[in-house]
Amino acid sequence: MPQIAQIAATYASQIFWLLIVFGVIFFGIGYGMFPKIQGTVELRDRKIADDLAAAEAARKAADMTEEAYRAKMDAARSEAQQAAQAAKAKAAAETEQRVKAANAELSAQADAANARIAAAQAEALAGIEDVAAEAAQEIVARVSGAAVDRAAAAQAVKAALANG
Repeated sequence: MPQIAQIAATYASQIFWLLIVFGVIFFGIGYGMFPKIQGTVELRDRKIADDLAAAEAARKAADMTEEAYRAKMDAARSEAQQAAQAAKAKAAAETEQRVKAANAELSAQADAANARIAAAQAEALAGIEDVAAEAAQEIVARVSGAAVDRAAAAQAVKAALANG
């Protein structure tokens, strides 16, 4: 069979060219394309690492900014509470002073009114004694027909008011 004898010669040339093509592909890709691909991958990895480091630094800066913000807010809140307490204390003191002044004024008005009432009462009592003395003189004169002098009638009225 002649076909079998030609197999070795035919396959040998095909294997030779197969090795040549694979060698060209291997060295072409290995030395031509692979370093470019590997450089791109390394560049991408380096970019990702740099981005992650920048993100971590930004997160730390944001945390520090937030912490400073919270501290400032706490300080401002505390200061506002102190200011409110001071304002309340001031308002309470002012109100207390106003109340004391109003009480003093009302007390003075009440004392003046009491003095006027006492004076009016004393005047009324004195007037009552005079009226009662005159009334007693007239009653005695009408009932008994006797005349009583003014001093005796006033003395009798004073005695009656003191007893009763």
